Amino acid sequence: MMKNENKDINKEILQVLKEILKWTKFQGWKEVKEVLLSQLKDERMKLIYHLSDGKSTRKIARKTGVSHKTVYEYWKKWSKVPIVEPIIVKGKTRYRKMFELEDFGIEIPDISKKEVENGVKQERSYSK
Repeated sequence: MMKNENKDINKEILQVLKEILKWTKFQGWKEVKEVLLSQLKDERMKLIYHLSDGKSTRKIARKTGVSHKTVYEYWKKWSKVPIVEPIIVKGKTRYRKMFELEDFGIEIPDISKKEVENGVKQERSYSK
């Protein structure tokens, strides 16, 4: 085969794969959205999920007003569904979201600093 023939075949294969991907995404879209909504029950959970991109539990905890243990517990739960996947960062296992909430029409909450502080206070009172 000549180089041009190989290029044409590769282009054709790529087009077919893109078409398969498009239909696969369409087919699973509704089910993925339902799972996300059933797992991310409140604004804080949505924000924790959104921030799950390889950040540490402590960094996410500071931004959301929960303990780092809470973030880790969500990750463990969500990995079983699965809507997050484990990744290794600096030799430690962290988790990364598998879907962007905006792709499913789910808004990313904007939690204020006051709400974060209140969340930390509430979580401390629950643990006593």
